[in-house]
Amino acid sequence: MLNLYKCLLLCCMIILPLQAQAADTAAQKVYQVALHKVVEGKPLQAIAALQAGSALLPKEAIWRERMQAAAILLRMQHQQSSALSFEHNNYLNLALSYIKANPKPAVDQVWPVALLATVLPGAGHAWLGRWHDALVAAGLVWPLLMLTLWAAYRRMGPVTVFFALLSLWLWSGTVFSAVSLAERGSFELYMQWWQSLWQASALPGRPW
Repeated sequence: MLNLYKCLLLCCMIILPLQAQAADTAAQKVYQVALHKVVEGKPLQAIAALQAGSALLPKEAIWRERMQAAAILLRMQHQQSSALSFEHNNYLNLALSYIKANPKPAVDQVWPVALLATVLPGAGHAWLGRWHDALVAAGLVWPLLMLTLWAAYRRMGPVTVFFALLSLWLWSGTVFSAVSLAERGSFELYMQWWQSLWQASALPGRPW
């Protein structure tokens, strides 16, 4: 009977670590696939996979803590947020320390760019410091506006309408360009900050 107990104990000593190792390997695989999903532009799928994977792991598992932290940081990035609230998590503690030392950078609001570009062709790009784009926008719109006024002064009805429509089309294009550049600049600034936040959390891998 004593030998039987010894055999059972020996089996447990061998099998349980193997099961734990298999679980760690599977969790690491899910984690890597999730980060790859983010690179592919599917952050919500990645977040769902990390949340589902962490729920299957025991509380003391290191990959459970990593998955939970990664899911929270990815959702934060998806929402372009700087708020971080969580239960005890070593990785998120590091992230929170980084946020306290390096707050989310302030970004310029888009509405001044849109307003300037609407009132004065090229002014929106100039506000962003993109002087070459400002000159291109002004060079496209202002000559057509002058032609429109000239045609209207000469009472050239169809020609005036043609020039006016063409001017409005190009003008609206320059407004869209200025607003898009402003939004992209804000997003790129946020992403630089968030990538540093991810690295500060000491999570393995890079989802970009």
